[in-house]
Amino acid sequence: MKYYQIKFEFMLVNDLQVTLKVAEFKSIKLAAESLDMQIATASAALKRVEKSFGIELFVRSTRNLRLTAAGEKFIPQIEQAYVLLANIGQSVKEEQELVEGEMRLSAPSDLGRNVLLPWINELMAAHAKINLKLHISDSNVDFYRDPIDIALRYGVPKDSSMYGYKICDVPIVLCAAPAYIKKVGIPATPNDLTSLNGLCFQLHGTVHDTWPFSNGKDTFKVKMTSDRTTNDSELVKRWCVDGHGIARKSALEMADDILDGKVQTLLADYCQISTELWLVCPSRQLITPMVRLFREYFQNKCQDKLRELKSAGHLAWYVV
Repeated sequence: MKYYQIKFEFMLVNDLQVTLKVAEFKSIKLAAESLDMQIATASAALKRVEKSFGIELFVRSTRNLRLTAAGEKFIPQIEQAYVLLANIGQSVKEEQELVEGEMRLSAPSDLGRNVLLPWINELMAAHAKINLKLHISDSNVDFYRDPIDIALRYGVPKDSSMYGYKICDVPIVLCAAPAYIKKVGIPATPNDLTSLNGLCFQLHGTVHDTWPFSNGKDTFKVKMTSDRTTNDSELVKRWCVDGHGIARKSALEMADDILDGKVQTLLADYCQISTELWLVCPSRQLITPMVRLFREYFQNKCQDKLRELKSAGHLAWYVV
């Protein structure tokens, strides 16, 4: 008994469609016209199918084209195969267009817990078939090690292999609780901060205690003294709200506390600095309708929150 290995690596599903059209019209030219393609493209598709199966399906002459005996035998089976594969392709496409299934999202600590969480709850209430796994960490995840599909990150992605969407520019604000300001006074310039207590964030062993400021023209850097340092950005905010010192934070993360009067912004003329918030993923294939839904939803929510801050008299310099 002989065994034949059929090689399909260069044959496309569309090639089968071309072959069926050639069999229908008994003409490569008419088949190409019906499929709105060039004759050479249709001819190349037909050759790929014949090469893949290792048989000649048509006898060609300068004027005529007809099915061979093998063609008469196998064209019906090719039609069955095409219909099956086309249906699979359509089913995959329809499934990909559905906003349902599992989403594994990573987000920074404070942003994730206090900003994104109510937004995500609202989004999932409108899309009941989403199954979310939320990973909270101030460290950037390793997509090739951690089970994460997409991640929200501050700063422009440095890895050129990543695919990402910019969500928005995020202003950086300096704030403190009214009780702390009453105790130490309102700083007038960045230099006044050297005698105050900074609430500092630490990541990978590096303490971020040198704070940059800008008035739109000049840049200033201040080395802060601190009695509280943490690797959890949410704790920085808690300490700030509780009146233990001054924090330099994302406006998104401090927005509700600013609007509620739990903290107030300081040195507004010197805080014209922003970072960028991005939604990133490791592969273009992971950019599904669900990812696009999350992207557009986060973009709208972030813009709304920043507009609310600006309308309340904060972020005068920032263009939303």
